[in-house]
Amino acid sequence: MPDIGDRVVVRYRLPAGSVPPLTDVIGHLLAVSPKLAVRTKRGDVVEIAADDVLTMKSLTAAPMRTAVIRNLEHAAALAWPGVEQNWLGGWLLRFGRGSTRRANSAVPLNVSTGGDLRAVVDWYAARGTAPLAAAPDRLLRIPPGVSTDAETLVMTGDLPSGDPVRGVAVASQPDDEWLRLYRREVPVDVLTAVIDGEVTFAELGGAAVGRAAVTMAPDGMRWVGLSAVHVVEGARRRGLARELCSALLAWGGERGATRAYVQVLADNTAARKLYESMGFTVHHRSRYVRADELLTEDPR
Repeated sequence: MPDIGDRVVVRYRLPAGSVPPLTDVIGHLLAVSPKLAVRTKRGDVVEIAADDVLTMKSLTAAPMRTAVIRNLEHAAALAWPGVEQNWLGGWLLRFGRGSTRRANSAVPLNVSTGGDLRAVVDWYAARGTAPLAAAPDRLLRIPPGVSTDAETLVMTGDLPSGDPVRGVAVASQPDDEWLRLYRREVPVDVLTAVIDGEVTFAELGGAAVGRAAVTMAPDGMRWVGLSAVHVVEGARRRGLARELCSALLAWGGERGATRAYVQVLADNTAARKLYESMGFTVHHRSRYVRADELLTEDPR
């Protein structure tokens, strides 16, 4: 039986009298009960009664085009840019005073224009931090033998429909209670940083917090990205994370976002299952590498 989030092909019966009587749908499995639901490549959701399903098979993930990955990575980089940024030969360099990998790494958004790795390394050395480079699928080649760290799933999904979630407090700045619940030593100016977009912070029930940012990709699509989602240990498995994230996604939709993403460490099984249950599927993967280990290699 395929898992939620898998790419599948489903053969099913059409209503009586249809010609032909059977058809297929290919897409990502969203639900199996009370109806089977599949999201197609176009974004349509097809619902099928269980009795009408004849066969369902898992498929390998469809390869994502490089341009599509680049557009999403661009929007995500603008949503977590650190406190200092610099464009350098197709790289977006980000510095967040050493707090979080994302805020302190270079993103190869167009390295085919001639990114200078030596200059990338020197830029981070001048700031006293390791020269980390993000390495999303298809955007940066990692030579054999070069180690990587923090493999990350970039997952995408639709915005929720229906009534907005009640009881979730949303604000443009994290207050003392939000910071207390988050429990990570991330400076406020790193948390609130965004380029050409809008950011918000949500808190629910004195036990769950999260962040969302709306930014635009070069192709014009507006994305809402979830980050910094945390539920205190004694309040987990009560559905708080789902409610909080749903409220943040609705906030993004109100500001023009049409799609959502989240970046999850590949070994964070609980987070992955949460987002899969909300209809998110893996778009591509990324990881981190030290730029100084790539100096003798062509990154294109």
